[in-house]
Amino acid sequence: PAWLQLKAAYDQGLVAGEVMAVGDILKVVTLHRASDMYGPLPVLHFGEARSPYDAQDVLYDHFFQTLNNSISVLEDFLATTPDSKALVKVDAVYGGDFAKWLKFARSLKLRLAMRIRYVEPDLALQYAQEAIEGGVITSTDENALLQTYRQITVTNPLEMIWNSYNDARMGASMDSYLNGYEDPRREKMFQPATITGGGFHGVVNGLGSTEQKFYTKMSAPNIFGETPMRWLLASEVAFLKAEFKLLKGDKSGAKSDYEEGIRLSFLENGLSASDAADYAQSMKTPARFIDMSENPTKYSKNALGTVSVKWAEDGNELERIITQKWIAIFPNCMEAWSEYRRTGYPKLMPVVHNLSDGVVNSAEGARRLTYPADEYRDNTENLNAALSALAKESSNKKGDTMATRVWWDCK
Repeated sequence: PAWLQLKAAYDQGLVAGEVMAVGDILKVVTLHRASDMYGPLPVLHFGEARSPYDAQDVLYDHFFQTLNNSISVLEDFLATTPDSKALVKVDAVYGGDFAKWLKFARSLKLRLAMRIRYVEPDLALQYAQEAIEGGVITSTDENALLQTYRQITVTNPLEMIWNSYNDARMGASMDSYLNGYEDPRREKMFQPATITGGGFHGVVNGLGSTEQKFYTKMSAPNIFGETPMRWLLASEVAFLKAEFKLLKGDKSGAKSDYEEGIRLSFLENGLSASDAADYAQSMKTPARFIDMSENPTKYSKNALGTVSVKWAEDGNELERIITQKWIAIFPNCMEAWSEYRRTGYPKLMPVVHNLSDGVVNSAEGARRLTYPADEYRDNTENLNAALSALAKESSNKKGDTMATRVWWDCK
């Protein structure tokens, strides 16, 4: 793996500390997502024969330590070498700007801090406070985007999923929220449906293979091969800060960051700050999903979410924050799934066909992915230990199933 090669070069004195710090940030970006999908992973002893797994609480401790070290290294480096060009030829995220990597590291620390707020509330507050005080991403020009850069060609894989495979359309829940809110971001995020009258229309989740053919005319994502891959945006950071302030009891500060998250999301989607300001005052609520497909068996459903866009101190503040965050981070689907599992928001429509033989609760949805079959074959002893750790961590001990909750999924 590339990170192990980088680490070996660093240990031999062939790679500078600031470059290794960026490599470590990339390691956390990748592995926290994998751990959030599966739970325990073979990380700390990766590369050893039949690698043992590490429990997710151990992994998160490692992630925070790694980020703290990278932050410290980059802070010291930038104090003496602010104009380094060490990565300018190969950095397809920030073009070699170490100051932006530093803000990204702190912002990632903030994301992970809020991820553990229900399982480690004191540590969550500590790490979030440290990240915010150090300085996080606040403007759209600091967004972490992986995109084609110089000789490096980056192709967004989501384009293949919806276009080449013809296998993805706007979901019914997104339809309900965007159409109910009359959200101006609809046309930026999705293509009009290719039916008479056009409009932006979605598809229920969990269709059988024989039904998918009826939905190809619904709204496809506005994602193409050259579309940058969104790792972490300024809008997400603003919503994370809003949740942090809400947790601290600062509802005025939470409101300000919530509205800033909306403003930044509009800018990220090519809309104006004035459009965002108008939207933030909207009292509109999610709409009933109307199935516009050619399917003779329609799947129209009432909206599950009821909150308006406009901020109100009515006990639904967190739902507002996460609902708008969920919209803003599109199409970062893995992060959206993690936040839904962590908070229960936004309120999403269940799948129409539950093929889990009753293992997964349709109302809750899948909580994790199951381990690959080759791990059962090639790493049996260590995988069994991982399953024991998963059972110990989980609030519902179901084994290696999609219904088992990972360590931080305990609200």
